[in-house]
Amino acid sequence: MTQQPLVDLSHISVAYGDRVALDDVSLALGSGEIVAFVGPNGAGKSTMLKTIAGHVRPDRGSVAFSPTLGAKPRREIVYVPQRDKLDWTLPASVLDLVLMGAYRETSRWRPLRRESTDAALRALEVVGMSKHAGTQIGRLSGGQQQRVILARALIRPAAIYLLDEPFTGVDAPTEALFEEVIVSLRDEGKCVVMATHNLDCARDISDRVVILSRRIVAVGPPAEALTPLTIAVAFGDISRLNIHGEDAHVHE
Repeated sequence: MTQQPLVDLSHISVAYGDRVALDDVSLALGSGEIVAFVGPNGAGKSTMLKTIAGHVRPDRGSVAFSPTLGAKPRREIVYVPQRDKLDWTLPASVLDLVLMGAYRETSRWRPLRRESTDAALRALEVVGMSKHAGTQIGRLSGGQQQRVILARALIRPAAIYLLDEPFTGVDAPTEALFEEVIVSLRDEGKCVVMATHNLDCARDISDRVVILSRRIVAVGPPAEALTPLTIAVAFGDISRLNIHGEDAHVHE
């Protein structure tokens, strides 16, 4: 990456008690690119996203942001957690949940403006969920929940989008839709960073792939980073790989 980075992670180390999540990780992220974090469970993918978002403070190392993001750079970040991190039993409609994405830019004691509702409805249209705006979130399928989570991210303009396992539990049409939305964000000059187990999606739409196993195993364009060898090194068991030529898929 030759441009000035939006985010510069330098020698990041994070531990949860005695368990090391990240060990001396350095990485720069720029605008107008899709970066996929790939690795086994516990490899540090989610911790990387949370460190960038400011939800996790590194034990060592630093996170620096471009001055172009302003005095409060993390206001330019939208973080999308994994689906199972949200409480789907809340008595809220689909529209209510999407509107929650606008609250960071709105005073808590003031009602949302009509513009926010319009933006939420447009976001639901993008993900094909507009007809479910009044549906209670507890009645949604897993794939529909993922669509709503993505819509909530789209309601607020940002420079950086952090997506934690966006393709988990979705069918092929939803996967294709998500790929289209993510690529469109990149084409608008956004930085999209996603943690994923879906190697096909990582290969198909990413500009760079970062293979993690608490440290960076490989980083680069998908064709260079996603090789049978680097995947086997990260996942630690080559018998879990189904290798056809240059393609490798992880058996979960």
